[in-house]
Amino acid sequence: MTIASVSEIKVSSTKSFEDAIQQGVMRASKTLRKVKSAWVENQEVIVAEDGKISEYRVHLRITFVLDD
Repeated sequence: MTIASVSEIKVSSTKSFEDAIQQGVMRASKTLRKVKSAWVENQEVIVAEDGKISEYRVHLRITFVLDD
């Protein structure tokens, strides 16, 4: 029987949502073994005073398999 667990993380990037997701999955993989998937639960942007996007943020749910 395989048992999985879910860990939630928030990640930000000044480049893009895709970059934030990549950084989040890579960082989670350093700590969690057997990462199988990531679900983007929420996305948001931070807007600077000049009206431009200064930061992209994602809330990820990382699924990983527990060791026997």
